[in-house]
Amino acid sequence: MSGTLSATSSAAASAPAAPLDFIGIGLGPFNLGLACLTEPIGELNGLFLETKPDFDWHSGMLLESSTLQTPFISDLVSLADPTSPFSFLNYLKESGRLYSFYIRENFYPLRTEYNDYCRWAAAQLDTVRFGHRVTSVEYDEQAPDGGVYLVHAERLATGERLTFRAKRLVLGTGTPPYIPGPCAGLGGDFIHNSRYLDNKSTLQAKDSITVVGSGQSAAEIYYDLLQDIDVYGYELNWVTRSPRFFPLEYTKLTLEMTSPEYVDYFHALPGATRDRLVSSQKNLYKGINSELVDAIFDLLYIKNQRGPSRTRLITNTALNSADHEATTGTYTLGLRQEEQEQDFDLTTRGLVLATGYRYRVPDFLDPIADRVVLDEQGRFAVGRNYSVDTTGNGIFLQNSAVHTHSVTAPDLGMGAYRNSWIIRELLGREHYPVEKAIAFQEFGAPAGARAAGAA
Repeated sequence: MSGTLSATSSAAASAPAAPLDFIGIGLGPFNLGLACLTEPIGELNGLFLETKPDFDWHSGMLLESSTLQTPFISDLVSLADPTSPFSFLNYLKESGRLYSFYIRENFYPLRTEYNDYCRWAAAQLDTVRFGHRVTSVEYDEQAPDGGVYLVHAERLATGERLTFRAKRLVLGTGTPPYIPGPCAGLGGDFIHNSRYLDNKSTLQAKDSITVVGSGQSAAEIYYDLLQDIDVYGYELNWVTRSPRFFPLEYTKLTLEMTSPEYVDYFHALPGATRDRLVSSQKNLYKGINSELVDAIFDLLYIKNQRGPSRTRLITNTALNSADHEATTGTYTLGLRQEEQEQDFDLTTRGLVLATGYRYRVPDFLDPIADRVVLDEQGRFAVGRNYSVDTTGNGIFLQNSAVHTHSVTAPDLGMGAYRNSWIIRELLGREHYPVEKAIAFQEFGAPAGARAAGAA
């Protein structure tokens, strides 16, 4: 893929170059995978803009022994092109660690290892521009070469303002950390789990720490802090609204729900039905690794041999309010045991909100709001081909489509599949084969089935 720029500085008066075929905004694993898969396609001319100075994937949660929840083959490219030089196995080979990974006999890469792999891939691409913050996007219908998107960006190192022109956009800006309502505007030094490692030493200097949340991140932080509880002597609490510590469902027939057939089935359902299913499917992609659940129990068993350890696991409990006392540095959490419908308070000095991430439609799209399709809840109305614009072929979305594409949206293993779709839309033909049917099970009624109440 050519990396020829189509940009003009705000200070330049020269005629603009021909527009790019597409611009990717944001560079997480999914858009990075698109960059790798389009790199060998000479007829596609694209560019990727990322605000951060380098590739950085959840660096605040890169705990030393944490692994991905998907196997190594769910890398940036392999499920679309197993021969790609950007594969995880090629990264291991070039790093001199392929045999060590083989002997390890574990399909799940370390999270730090995966981040390094992505940085290695990004460093080989001349279509990636780090340190470029997109400020707004406009649409020029009168452009001599047809309607084009004008992507205005700032080069953060110099403050220079640039405008890039492209026929299509691929949004990969990711999901920002979610702070629950009771903690909005809360003072003190509480943190979201995305900043855990940077603040771990400060947390461990406190006499009490509370982790709020129910997913993998909450479990990893709790386990990490539990290991050092005797060294630092703090009280450690884990509060979750879930009735139990749900393991991630990872049986093989369940994994068929990340299949092309299930995406087709789910996307065709009525919106209300999809929303109801999403709320019941969270443990398909937000659960805790069963090995980690067991490891937490085993560690608790060890820690309690000589008497009760200063730790509590509090389930069925919602966070309804939060206050911070600046003079003592104490948080008072107003909690409710939902099954018993009883309220109580919990005080803590350290507070970690492992409350996940929620997508927001980027502000830079405001100037082209009339070209973007939203549903009645203000979310992108994502087409089956991952488009979110009125033409159905001009703006594509990475991730953030659980409400339309189910558990496949955040799944790393489906990134290459989605990118194969997007590349087909960009080219007007299929470059990487797009699987149509791989599942053994049937998700919908057979052809010719009668609707309820029909004679």
